[in-house]
Amino acid sequence: MNVYLDQDKCVASGQCVLAAPGIFDQREEDGIAVLLDPAPPAGRARDLHDAEDLCPALAIRVDDAQGTPATGDRPA
Repeated sequence: MNVYLDQDKCVASGQCVLAAPGIFDQREEDGIAVLLDPAPPAGRARDLHDAEDLCPALAIRVDDAQGTPATGDRPA
């Protein structure tokens, strides 16, 4: 499972932090989301999909396939 966060799209709503604590956090200076774990365990899938669905900026994408861990940015 890989998670991608586009910080350029983030509007600092904090919904991802509420839905998936420990996977997302927010920068103190501006509230922009930070991806703490780009390859979380599959047991967090529901939380991560909730974060993806709740993000008002569509800045989060969750890929359930196994593969190379993400770097934190969305693929082109």
